Amino acid sequence: MRRIAVTGARGYLASLIRLYNAGSFEFVPISREDVDYTKPEEVERFFGELDCDLVLHTAANATTADCENDPQGTGVVNRDSAIAVARACKAKGRRLLFISTEQVFNGRTDPAPFAETDEPCSVTNYGRQKAEVDAWLAANMDDFVTLRLSWMFGMALPGIKPSPGIVGNVLAALRTNTPTTFTANERRCLTYAQRLANQFAAICELPSGLYHFASENDLTTYEAAYLVARRFGASDEQVDRLILPDTKRYADRFRDFRLDASKARAAGIALGTFAEDVDQCLSDFGW
Repeated sequence: MRRIAVTGARGYLASLIRLYNAGSFEFVPISREDVDYTKPEEVERFFGELDCDLVLHTAANATTADCENDPQGTGVVNRDSAIAVARACKAKGRRLLFISTEQVFNGRTDPAPFAETDEPCSVTNYGRQKAEVDAWLAANMDDFVTLRLSWMFGMALPGIKPSPGIVGNVLAALRTNTPTTFTANERRCLTYAQRLANQFAAICELPSGLYHFASENDLTTYEAAYLVARRFGASDEQVDRLILPDTKRYADRFRDFRLDASKARAAGIALGTFAEDVDQCLSDFGW
């Protein structure tokens, strides 16, 4: 059985992947207790000595405020240690599956969606850090898959807490009767995390290179939240009172950094639309 080391093993995506592929792979969960990502030399040595066939690297500090306030410290974790993992994989002849982000395009002002061949342009340190790793892998690695993800969503499972996502945010607003704003000056892809977990085996076998993993979406984030609330069965009154547009954020520059996932689809990866993903998510969880 293929032995896969998983960094950020307690995160939502890593936990889903491990749960739904437990019978197909032997997973080696790696957490911050095992290796210190603030010390790239130790990271490279640790992964060089680790017994595995493939490394799935999801570990990162994705908190925007942290990355903006401490670009040097988060750069060591998000960029330098990611490259250290890659160096160890290259030296041992292992494949690396690196999780990147749509945020590499959040500074683009031309029309989206963006393909893998489009030049990254980010206005955030997190996006820049990930883009630098993407570029390093493309220039230096022979056997790798870089997977740029859109904003992923899902729901909680026993022992698995989801990352903040559009479905969870809307559900929280409805359940707690709390008016909640959603950005009206932004379009981005929104993807059901289960798609990644269910297709992990196929993703591991993709030809080496960079891929976008995102379901199609033409709605603003506010419009997407409105759709989700309706799918939950919220009334007109509830939706109008609880799901509110934030028209001030990004009012000076409408953001559109959607991903074109045609390359992944052509390689056999199934990706649909945001509306389809919402319906599947709610169906999976009995709504």
